[in-house]
Amino acid sequence: MAAFRTVSSVRGVLRACSETSFPRLDEFTRKLSCTIGRFQLAEGESDTAQFPGAKSGYTSNLKFMRPDGFQRFPIYQVLNKQGELIDPSQDPKLDDDVILKMYKIMTTTSHMDTIMYESQRHGLISFYMTNFGEEGTHVGSAAALDPKDLIWGQYREAGVLMWRGFPLDKFMAQCYGNDADLGRGRQMPVHYGCRDLNFVTISSTLATQMPQAVGSAYAIKRTGQDRCVVCYFGDGAASEGDSHAGFNFSATLDVPIIFFCRNNGYAISTPTHEQYRGDGIASRGAGYGIVTVRVDGNDAFAVYNAVKEARRIAVKESRPVLIEAMTYRIGHHSTSDDSSAYRSVDEVHHWDKQDNPIRRLRNYMMNRKLWDKEKEEAWMEEVRATVLKTFNKSERTLRPSPSTIFEDVYDEMPDRLYGQMREMEQHVGRYKDNYPVKRYKKIK
Repeated sequence: MAAFRTVSSVRGVLRACSETSFPRLDEFTRKLSCTIGRFQLAEGESDTAQFPGAKSGYTSNLKFMRPDGFQRFPIYQVLNKQGELIDPSQDPKLDDDVILKMYKIMTTTSHMDTIMYESQRHGLISFYMTNFGEEGTHVGSAAALDPKDLIWGQYREAGVLMWRGFPLDKFMAQCYGNDADLGRGRQMPVHYGCRDLNFVTISSTLATQMPQAVGSAYAIKRTGQDRCVVCYFGDGAASEGDSHAGFNFSATLDVPIIFFCRNNGYAISTPTHEQYRGDGIASRGAGYGIVTVRVDGNDAFAVYNAVKEARRIAVKESRPVLIEAMTYRIGHHSTSDDSSAYRSVDEVHHWDKQDNPIRRLRNYMMNRKLWDKEKEEAWMEEVRATVLKTFNKSERTLRPSPSTIFEDVYDEMPDRLYGQMREMEQHVGRYKDNYPVKRYKKIK
């Protein structure tokens, strides 16, 4: 304290001197006063540490912070299981057409999953991943976004792409890798992408899209565009190192991105209690300095409200937001998985029959008289017929010409690559009886 009293006395002398005409003393006084001010700030906030790494209070009580001592993130909910509004003030007041679109896309996705899953089981495609139980996260989030927002998906967001207008035949063409596939048969099934709909092609490798999404959000910030990036991932991807890199970069760079975590209980066969000890994924957002909320992923309205506000924060405040949507993966992880090996049939049955997002929204629609039993039966018959018709068309469509594997690598094909293409064409032409050439378009 003596040092601070001395500083105060020096300031009094300097103030008196500054009233005279000593040359350059005014500027010297101003600079020294600023320095003194910083000392006085420290004196006035003696209970607050000013370390560069953290600003926190001091205590003489040795107390370790244990994870059980923190309040858990609550789960935001708008509709209960019966499809009733819990708090009318939280009603998003969506137009009836929007609600009907939500329901029809959720059920269309479900029917597509059923048909394509069986298609893989019959050996018609090599691989498939269903979206059963997570449809509410798709339509709730997609409806709240702007079409120009850039989406980085993982591989269980088919409903998001369908909401933006990606047609059934393109979904199935991608899974079959036929000539109608935008990716020309070069990706595994369910690895969708569409430049026109601002949906980046999905990558198999877990969590690689997270730092990439942050990079694109930084580019959007630098160019001043009125849009944001949405990065979808699962609780398993959140265990990868790339997720932490993405979170930290987004917070320190203040980029307009929404991290949307589908916490469906399992990372393939690993349940969440074996993945982490903390309070889910939401607690990580707080740790990284990211605005965070946890929502009921089986409640499409809760997801809509959360994403709508998250988008406002991301775009208007240029900062990241983390949404953890609590849901349940009713289907197997993929066609390469048998979930009965690590969870009970009763557990799956409970979530499928008691808390299915499709059922919850249907209950709401029936409560509002927007839907009834007759409409339900007619729609289910219509959507099943549409999916089957598209499926049959995709199955009959030829696959791309083998020559296309040499294209799109260079703007102009170099001679060495052209030579390889010609060699392949001659080889297949000579031994065509050994190749399923009838299933492909003719070699150019």
